[in-house]
Amino acid sequence: MVVSPNGSGPSPAGIDQLGLSEGMVVQELGWDDDVDQELRDDVMDAIDAELVEDAVEAVDVVLLWHRDDDSDVADALVDALRDLSRTGWIWLLTPKIGRPGYVDPADITEGANTAGLVVTTGIDASPDWQAYKVVRPRAARR
Repeated sequence: MVVSPNGSGPSPAGIDQLGLSEGMVVQELGWDDDVDQELRDDVMDAIDAELVEDAVEAVDVVLLWHRDDDSDVADALVDALRDLSRTGWIWLLTPKIGRPGYVDPADITEGANTAGLVVTTGIDASPDWQAYKVVRPRAARR
């Protein structure tokens, strides 16, 4: 069993796979009432800080909550790049299959390619949300 960083009990294995550590700056985009609050809390515990919405400096990671009826995936990813450091990454969080707002993985891959990005990993982030790690191509991170 995975224990949440705050010691409050079980946490989804996804939080451990996000690659977050204390001191990282994490920006959150696309927040709405349907996001997984426990996952958000676990992220804040992992980085020992609040999530930022309007960044004043480059961020290490962007948590991008995205649903099928939101803007185009490519547009959302391009917006997420605005404050992202050169070596940072985006966790694109979408509802799981069968949940309202589900985004087809083909649309995610196409959107990433259109935005000049690459999808590297997919994980179960929480009971209702899946997460896709989206990065700049290796040559662009140098």
